[in-house]
Amino acid sequence: MRVVQTSAVGGPEVLRLAEVDRPVPLPTEVLVKVHAAGVNPVDWKIRAGVFPPGGLGEPPFVQGWDVAGVVVDGPRVTRFEPGDEVYGLLWFPRQAGGYGEYVTAPARQLARKPAGLSFVQAAALPLAGLTAWQTLVEVADVRPGQNVLVTAAAGGVGHLACQLAKHLGAEVTGTASAGKHDFLAGVGVDHAVDYRTAEVGSVVRDQDVVLDLLGGANTAPLLATLRPGGLLITVIGRLGDDLIAAAQQRGVRVKSFLVEPDRVGLEALSALVESGALRVHVDQVFPLAEAAKAHAVGQGGRTTGKLVLNVVE
Repeated sequence: MRVVQTSAVGGPEVLRLAEVDRPVPLPTEVLVKVHAAGVNPVDWKIRAGVFPPGGLGEPPFVQGWDVAGVVVDGPRVTRFEPGDEVYGLLWFPRQAGGYGEYVTAPARQLARKPAGLSFVQAAALPLAGLTAWQTLVEVADVRPGQNVLVTAAAGGVGHLACQLAKHLGAEVTGTASAGKHDFLAGVGVDHAVDYRTAEVGSVVRDQDVVLDLLGGANTAPLLATLRPGGLLITVIGRLGDDLIAAAQQRGVRVKSFLVEPDRVGLEALSALVESGALRVHVDQVFPLAEAAKAHAVGQGGRTTGKLVLNVVE
């Protein structure tokens, strides 16, 4: 089968098509023919050596954790039958091989593809959608009437998190460049902030929850946006001692977060999609052979919504 391997640490050019053996599912696993695979910022950060590869080991390895496709086989699996259309976040952060024509994974890391979504749209949902679900619902326990700030609100996680926060009854503030403010209004943002012309930490106040999707030097100023006792969740990197101390001094809380495979969360997202409360925006679609181009586009930082690889051409 065809895969796209990360042959070395480096630029997009290290992504190369290769032929490997089709994986064989173990009992309780399913073999899925991949129709589409999501592309996420963690992918190009691992490729570039910004993040350690974790459970992928040394190159060459096959990236990709978001998949949507069709079950081919599943020895001793009761959840699915061959022919079922499924999607999921697989094995994260270990190697799943989503940039390929077939994957195997535990059946309980997958859910049935939401009715009405194409394979491309479904592949855009798992990692970003579960990040939004797990942070806002399970970690922050967002309630009606609370104020929620989402940075990079027009991005893959951001546009889903804004819709989810709005569904939960929150007043939503989102950051993005001015040209994306109409898009933000369409995903539930009540107050849009242009980070290019305003210091977010100076113009936003009294937030109950802040979802930091940028990290680095952008995180500490966000503490000023929180009300006393408020919570900042950062999905980029670990918490430094300086940030923890600054939060304690202000009387606010900070947590770092890493998404996990989660069938229950996927099924909740599917229900929201099928009810019309959540929509997935796919910015661009690339054939599997153009994974390097997808990485280059994503790394440019101007994507609205998600990038997806169309594996079945």
